Amino acid sequence: MIYLVDADIVAFKAAAAVERPVQWDDDLWTLHAYESEGIDYCTQYFDRILAKLGDADFQLFLTDKENWRRDVLPSYKAHRSNTRKPLILSALKQHMLEHWSAVMVPTLEADDLLGITATTDADCIIVSEDKDLLTIPTKVFNPAKDEEPRQLSAFQAFYNHMFQTLVGDRTDGYEGCPSIGPVKAHRVLQDATTEAELWAAVVDAYKKNKLSEDVALQQAQVARICHASDFNFDTGKVTLWNPTMLTQ
Repeated sequence: MIYLVDADIVAFKAAAAVERPVQWDDDLWTLHAYESEGIDYCTQYFDRILAKLGDADFQLFLTDKENWRRDVLPSYKAHRSNTRKPLILSALKQHMLEHWSAVMVPTLEADDLLGITATTDADCIIVSEDKDLLTIPTKVFNPAKDEEPRQLSAFQAFYNHMFQTLVGDRTDGYEGCPSIGPVKAHRVLQDATTEAELWAAVVDAYKKNKLSEDVALQQAQVARICHASDFNFDTGKVTLWNPTMLTQ
């Protein structure tokens, strides 16, 4: 058994948690952070996972600066470039790479690496607080919410992928289908019993909003977290999701 950890979230939470504002006089304020405190935060985070799930090896994954999704949808996470990041976030990620054998691959997000690895090795648990990992057919554990790992079937994972295609994710810069929120998305998908029927329901919802299947496909492609079959490590290329990949 191995725990596949979304290290992006751990590093961000740690870096944000240890920032301290300091007032030097009536006029001057600075923001400080100790890297050692951030490392301690990460270590304690991992210890809590072990205490909850039991002893096993860890593998950490980090997101590369380049992202293949921007070639599909230029607005993907574009707004984040102007958002201030915690002071020691880069330092913590570098520590993970140098001292904790974290994995980073050009153009891939940590989510993609988690999905690729989990669909290669069945004896694993994804550890992440990101709902996007619920689109991977494996065991997933959210330390912020779950009491124990959840096993997702291939159909459940694809259902969640289609759900995300409908509702979008504004924090990630893709809008989904206009006028469809979580409640309506579940109504759209509720009668589908196969992957093909799920996709047909999504396409129909987009067409009812005067949007083509191509628009639905673009949203589905950026919402897709890579599986092992989606990425070629020799070429560094992602195979974009399309309906020919439907299994049933």
